[in-house]
Amino acid sequence: MVTEEQDVVPLLEPREGIPPVVADADGLRATVAAFAAGAGPVAVDAERASGYRYGGRAYLVQLRREGSGTALIDPIACPDLSALDAALADAEIVLHAASQDLPCLAELGFRPRRIFDTELAGRLLGYERVGLGTMVETVLGLRLEKGHSAVDWSTRPLPEDWLRYAALDVEVLVELRDALHAELEASGKLEWALEEFDAVLHAPPPEPRNDPWRRTSGIHKVRSPRALAVVRELWTMRDRIAREGDLAPGRVLPDGAIIAAALEAPRTRKALTEITAFTARTARRHIGEWLAAVTRARSLPDSELPAPSVPGDGPPPANRWADRDPAAARRLAAARAVVAALADEHRMPTENLLQPDAVRRLTWQPPADVTDETVAARLRELGAREWQIRLTAHPLAKAMMRLETKGEVGRPVP
Repeated sequence: MVTEEQDVVPLLEPREGIPPVVADADGLRATVAAFAAGAGPVAVDAERASGYRYGGRAYLVQLRREGSGTALIDPIACPDLSALDAALADAEIVLHAASQDLPCLAELGFRPRRIFDTELAGRLLGYERVGLGTMVETVLGLRLEKGHSAVDWSTRPLPEDWLRYAALDVEVLVELRDALHAELEASGKLEWALEEFDAVLHAPPPEPRNDPWRRTSGIHKVRSPRALAVVRELWTMRDRIAREGDLAPGRVLPDGAIIAAALEAPRTRKALTEITAFTARTARRHIGEWLAAVTRARSLPDSELPAPSVPGDGPPPANRWADRDPAAARRLAAARAVVAALADEHRMPTENLLQPDAVRRLTWQPPADVTDETVAARLRELGAREWQIRLTAHPLAKAMMRLETKGEVGRPVP
């Protein structure tokens, strides 16, 4: 780790310069051969166009390996990276915040078998800030330029300064991996990290959300079922337009406009355009469709209006536990105290020691007979890793059994 007294060195240029972008079959074959001939871990990064384009596809893939140099691949021109995947099947792939990049890499046919996640390693080691730039500066004493992290990577051709930024993102990623690997080993956390990396690598894709329109920002202001129907109809229309135009939904119509229309329920085109966001260029182009969506929501029979809320499959919000089930609220408070103390002892965030959702579900519906073994089994069902179970099952069981002996045991009320 770099001390405060040491100078931080700006990382301004890739060691071998900015490589040409690989954008044809011949270039991709040469890249595959070069990386197959390299040695050691492979640094990989992907740039998306979040906030500009619909979905999370990759618009640039960067790689670096000892003996291979750096490659920048245009996945729009080269959408099949299965040959690269096969060539690197036995290699460890180094990523920063792997869960963000793995889905878009999989879409290209690149599916690592073994990973090292430098962000997750930083969390387990107790680093307070784990962004790539901060980690590189803190651990290696090098400063990365992060000025292009939020640009539109679907732009073609990509500007030279963007390509320089992209190449530098993988320039020292393997060196960062090596330093963090040594720290994990020295602190006794390497096996924990390997379990975490494997869990990230094999995590199933998230289940499609029921009623995704309910995540519209500001929806808490909308109370009536009729107004919620306006949110639903406008959100659905916006999603269709965004998908067809390959635009980020917020660039078609911001959430705030949807909420304002739901609250005001405009009946005419003029009334709708009095909501400022509907006069923006992209939104104005679809003004007839927005008005049709609002009109459709206004004319729905009561039987087709959305419910104010949809019951989830998990416990209620924790702030309601004291009223719903005071004993469960006490179990949750005790469990959270246990996890916080253990996290502090092992210098890591509580959410990395044990997922908050697992703590809530365990304490809302604990095993009928609370023992170390039954708590461990329940945590395993909830997706906890073995290292997490070894650290937490006994103290959690002990805390819950202590409440039982005080007569504070209970079960959730309907």
